[in-house]
Amino acid sequence: MTEPVSREQLRGRLSRIEGQIRGIAKMLESERPCEDVVTQLMAVRSGIDTVGALVLDQHLGACIGHDEQGELRLESLRESMRMWWRFAPGAAGFAAPKDAPAEPARE
Repeated sequence: MTEPVSREQLRGRLSRIEGQIRGIAKMLESERPCEDVVTQLMAVRSGIDTVGALVLDQHLGACIGHDEQGELRLESLRESMRMWWRFAPGAAGFAAPKDAPAEPARE
């Protein structure tokens, strides 16, 4: 089973995203090259997608029973989500194998 993400960890991810957005605003003010700005925008999108996937994963865990049958259904649903998110841009952190370490934050 996947380790649950705490509200504190989600807030930390959102704080990093907030900092990235402030950084993008400064990049625009200092007229940084378009490629640099777009790269950072893509990193923010990826961060938001990952937070959304983690929140959805928590929701699945809360909605499915915690008996043995529920745990099997939950893991099956999570595996299906991982497969689906492989096709979604920016959600690579969620699609990682269940034993893989978390993707480092991009700043």
